[in-house]
Amino acid sequence: MDMIFCALGALAVAHALPGYSRANLPNASYALPQSDPNPAQRAAEIATERAGYLYGPSLIGNNSFFPTGTLGSQRVAADIAVFTANASYITKSIEEESGPVEQVVTAAGGFKSLSSYELLYKDQWKLSNPGGVAPGAFTNYTQDLFFSMERLSVGPFSTRRLHPSKDALPFAVDAAAVKRVTGQSLEQLHASGRLFFADHSYQAKYALQPGRFAAACSAYFYIDPKSGDFLPLAIRTNVGKDLIYTPLDTKDDWLLAKMMFNNNDYFFGQIFHLANSHAVAEIVYLSALRTLSPRHPVRAFLDRVMYQAFAIRPVGSQILFNPGGYFDQGSAVDHNAVLSFVGQFYPSLAGLFQQNYFSTSLKIRGLVDSPYGPALKHFPFAEDAGPIVDSIRKFVTTYVYSYYTDTSLLTGDKEVQAWVKEANTAAQVLDFPSAPLDDRSTLIDILTQVAYLTGVNHHVLNSNAPSELSGTLPFHPSAFYQPIPTAKGVKNLVSFLPNLNQSMNQVTLTLRFNRPTLPQEHGELVDMFSASSFLAGQPQGVQRAKDVFRAEMETLGEKVESKGFNDRGLSQGMPFVWKVLDPRRIPFFLCV
Repeated sequence: MDMIFCALGALAVAHALPGYSRANLPNASYALPQSDPNPAQRAAEIATERAGYLYGPSLIGNNSFFPTGTLGSQRVAADIAVFTANASYITKSIEEESGPVEQVVTAAGGFKSLSSYELLYKDQWKLSNPGGVAPGAFTNYTQDLFFSMERLSVGPFSTRRLHPSKDALPFAVDAAAVKRVTGQSLEQLHASGRLFFADHSYQAKYALQPGRFAAACSAYFYIDPKSGDFLPLAIRTNVGKDLIYTPLDTKDDWLLAKMMFNNNDYFFGQIFHLANSHAVAEIVYLSALRTLSPRHPVRAFLDRVMYQAFAIRPVGSQILFNPGGYFDQGSAVDHNAVLSFVGQFYPSLAGLFQQNYFSTSLKIRGLVDSPYGPALKHFPFAEDAGPIVDSIRKFVTTYVYSYYTDTSLLTGDKEVQAWVKEANTAAQVLDFPSAPLDDRSTLIDILTQVAYLTGVNHHVLNSNAPSELSGTLPFHPSAFYQPIPTAKGVKNLVSFLPNLNQSMNQVTLTLRFNRPTLPQEHGELVDMFSASSFLAGQPQGVQRAKDVFRAEMETLGEKVESKGFNDRGLSQGMPFVWKVLDPRRIPFFLCV
């Protein structure tokens, strides 16, 4: 149903520009302002846009501005309408499929062991989650390698390598325990660049909801000197008695520690994605709406990748992060913790535009091309996302060079220069490239990053990712229902975990992020640049680049689909099969 996407693109232009028509240009093409035969009309159109799209207060915490004004409000309403239509299938499917799941669990007498949580998923949710849960999720989750490799796949944004001299050791661990686990001392691991750290201690300040509990874990990971595997070393709770767990603890104590960390990391990932992909891409786009004519090729690119973008934050504030909303129903902390997280992480990390470029972020955190310490033997997120980002960049390069055949055309483009200035001033985009924009490669970086945020970054943490693995029970609970232990020696992990009703709240919420009908609607990443509304009048080079991009995405999708376990029971070095970043299954846009 490509017509749905085309219709929204037409609506986004038509409501903003009552007298606008690209037909004034040859072949209804896009054009730089220098070559537009109707400069006066173009200037009037921009003035209309600028008056109609205003910077309004942020939604869901203190992050980027949200559109207001006559045209801004119309655009938000249009996006919400399309979002609601696209979400109707998953909403109906969840309603139809919830009853049978509850019946199966009830007939089994509820959750009597950790393994019984598989009843929530096995042979269920055929409509809501046709891809199912990741192979290995229920058979291998107790393995340490499973836990640690999640940091390099389903949750790749919270972990960093500790610098041997610039970073002090965040906490001490029993020296004998470290030696037994790793064969080296903590100081040796640190000095050799083998020690990694993830810190969620900030979550200790969040108020807990009545009857629910959570830790605020920090964790060490390390590259094993013998096997080269990326493994967990220690987990510190940072609450109560501030216990420190290691793999030498009892099986149940250590497994509970890993669950406590997963609870914190799941919260981090879900809210980080809001402040990183949504808030950042939206403000870059809003500044473009106020400065670029709809005839501008850069505006055309952004109009395409920012499909229905302004629906998510208002819908989220109304039904997800509102008092008593979906988030409050299943989380240990309430919606106020979300606002606190966004206020802390948007200005310091999530909202930084250039620092969160795909490769830049990984290098800053010492995960790739580290000048200290050995390379990671396997890095599934980089392995899967890297080729997609490369293909996006390849398309964007052709796109930019098709219009800016010479650098002088870029420096002489008053609209794109006004956009970059606006982004750095009135829009307050953090860490945006500075004005003036005098290098085509910088524009390529900007557009590639926006497309990465909408088509890759978002879906690693959201979309189908939580229901496939990162939000599945029992290993990733969104809340605990017994106090965090003040001493080691727990015996019954099930008592800490959600009952049937509480579990269904978590499971169904993760499913609401799915969009299983995307292939029929041509909304998946493989079709990011395929819409006729976007391609009409584009240069032939762009048309060919679209074909190349689509073919590359199909090939990558086939590669992801073919993943399985090797003779060691591993896939990309992990005891689970991670298929989240299949370009034929994930959206090209900020879907939810």
